[in-house]
Amino acid sequence: MRDIHRKNGGALLYFLRNFVSPGVSHTAEDLLQETMLRAWRKLDTMPTEPESQRRWLFAVARRLAIDEHRKRQSRPVEVSLPDSDPAAGSGSEAASTAIATVTMRGAIGRLSPAHRQVLTELFVKGHTIDQTAARLGVPAGTVKSRAHYATQSLRNALIND
Repeated sequence: MRDIHRKNGGALLYFLRNFVSPGVSHTAEDLLQETMLRAWRKLDTMPTEPESQRRWLFAVARRLAIDEHRKRQSRPVEVSLPDSDPAAGSGSEAASTAIATVTMRGAIGRLSPAHRQVLTELFVKGHTIDQTAARLGVPAGTVKSRAHYATQSLRNALIND
């Protein structure tokens, strides 16, 4: 394994850094580690000749990078709010927090019940898209679509209000 990593690790890391989003080098390093872990698990079935071995490693790394990209795309971007307790900050910070809280509550109140329900299932209760789909009796694509449009609506409300 050391020999495999020594011969291929640098090229794989370079490949993965160019494959994943710029500025996310830790993701490339994680993907390299997962690639090497899979190689270690399949060491007995992995090709022995260097060129075939290298192709195998790059194919695994590429599939892992694609899976990681898809995973990030399937879940809506999470928006974190500052502490919602107005008394927690001082002066203008408390006022900003109170305004943000009121704005967010208003924006959530303007969402349709279906959109609010999806966001509650995903972000408050922590369910996956498939679990939410099963609980609401709708297809997973509908959950993704509702989550997308709901978060887009909230984002627009926070930017425009």
